[in-house]
Amino acid sequence: MSIRQFHLLFIAVSVILTAFFAAWSAGQYRAQDANYALAAAASLAAGAALAVYGAAFQRKTRRM
Repeated sequence: MSIRQFHLLFIAVSVILTAFFAAWSAGQYRAQDANYALAAAASLAAGAALAVYGAAFQRKTRRM
């Protein structure tokens, strides 16, 4: 596995992790505290930013 492939895999796993954390935070928000809503929103924003970064990285390193 090349460093490029590992980087793309790591980004994909990170996006999945942020999605799961956002879902967990949303569930906790319904049950307890409003701070979980902020955590869910921040996690979704981080996941979106990682997805954009992954796409840009893939385009940039396509010829490698």
